[in-house]
Amino acid sequence: MLKLLKNRDFLLLLSIVLGLFLGQGARWTRDLVIPGLAVIMTIAVMGIPGSLFRSPRSLVWPTLAGLAMNYVLHGGVILGLSHLLIREEALRAGFVMVAAAPPAVAVIPFTLILKGDVPFSLVATVGGYLGALLLMPLITFGLLGAGFAAPEKLVWVMVELILAPLALSRLLRRWGFSDRLEPYKGAITNWGFFLVTYTIVGLNRAVFLDRPLSILPVFLVALASIFLLGFVIDRIGRWLRVGPPKRLSLVLLGTHKNTGLAAGLALTLLGERTALPATVSTVFMIVYIVWLSLRRRGE
Repeated sequence: MLKLLKNRDFLLLLSIVLGLFLGQGARWTRDLVIPGLAVIMTIAVMGIPGSLFRSPRSLVWPTLAGLAMNYVLHGGVILGLSHLLIREEALRAGFVMVAAAPPAVAVIPFTLILKGDVPFSLVATVGGYLGALLLMPLITFGLLGAGFAAPEKLVWVMVELILAPLALSRLLRRWGFSDRLEPYKGAITNWGFFLVTYTIVGLNRAVFLDRPLSILPVFLVALASIFLLGFVIDRIGRWLRVGPPKRLSLVLLGTHKNTGLAAGLALTLLGERTALPATVSTVFMIVYIVWLSLRRRGE
């Protein structure tokens, strides 16, 4: 039982099940989503060494590649498919938030687990978060208009979820807390995602249980922008003779958005239903990682 309570996949599955059938508590956990995401972000970037940034020239190519995969390719596919398949404005806005999000923090550990190019993924992910400071406001304001939410509220949430965790992680490393927290990083991250996923699913449980067909287009967009896009990236990488480690990193960067961040922003700025696309995408991302793991073992 203790092993199960530390297992990431089990906890995420449990959060979905509890959110669907015992989701009343989501009203109480709603205000904990942003603090929970801030903790996850701090833990995730705490392991990034300061030495990574001492050679700016070596960071240019991975950063540009990460931004291209995450924003131009993945974000473009999400926006294009949602424009074609989604008619409800709240759900369209939710996919805009997903498209505007940086790469998932899980790209780095998944790259390590699946034997990808870890330094490349690390630099590309960090570059994605630095780029998000400019790109997230541009995409959201450009596609949703400045009236969709108070601009200062978006800026403040980004400070809470990107700038503050990056700064705090540097302080924790400098003060020597990084090594002390190392044994607990996995548990903190897993339970943080449990809280976020449970809350978003719980707040939208009526839609999942009573009107599942109404969000079928959301499932189709999430499926195509993760599974189908991942297949296409891998095939093109093979055709261009990109090595397996770097090809895997490109697949992860091109299919994994920080849906927790997108859900938190949508929930805070736009409302519960707008967070649905991020929640559904999270489920498909989990399934996709399990599928990649199984395929990797078979190779």
